[in-house]
Amino acid sequence: MTINRRELSISGLALSTLAVSALAVSGLALATPAASADEEAVAKKVEAFRLAQIASDPKALGALCWDDLSYSHSSGKVEDKATFITNATDGKSKFLSIEYKDPTIKVVGPAAIVRFHWIAEQEMAADGKKVPTNLHILMNWQKQGDDWKLLSRAATKL
Repeated sequence: MTINRRELSISGLALSTLAVSALAVSGLALATPAASADEEAVAKKVEAFRLAQIASDPKALGALCWDDLSYSHSSGKVEDKATFITNATDGKSKFLSIEYKDPTIKVVGPAAIVRFHWIAEQEMAADGKKVPTNLHILMNWQKQGDDWKLLSRAATKL
């Protein structure tokens, strides 16, 4: 029996597919490509932003945002950088928790598209009322030199 190159490559493809299937069935994870340096840098900025929100830190929030920031809330209210920082740090409420679940980061040239599920709880200073939020967030980060800055943010209620 003779086997030509075409039959050999088809059988090689079949064996590769079979091997991948066997790994999936056995529960072994396949290696995924490592995140790029830019994706890792953006992920660090996103986490720094989350921590700055919890801490109501105007200096940290200011350092993470573009001067031309467009910050949109799930209510439809849109704020510029100064208004966002003022309202986020005015003491009328404080975050008890903020979780960014299932984040994805996609770097496209000097821009990064970040999406995640926001689950948070705030306590209102006036009456101590606790308010939960459940949102989908879209952030756009832009590279400025070697640094990443938040350019825009949009929220949708879930």
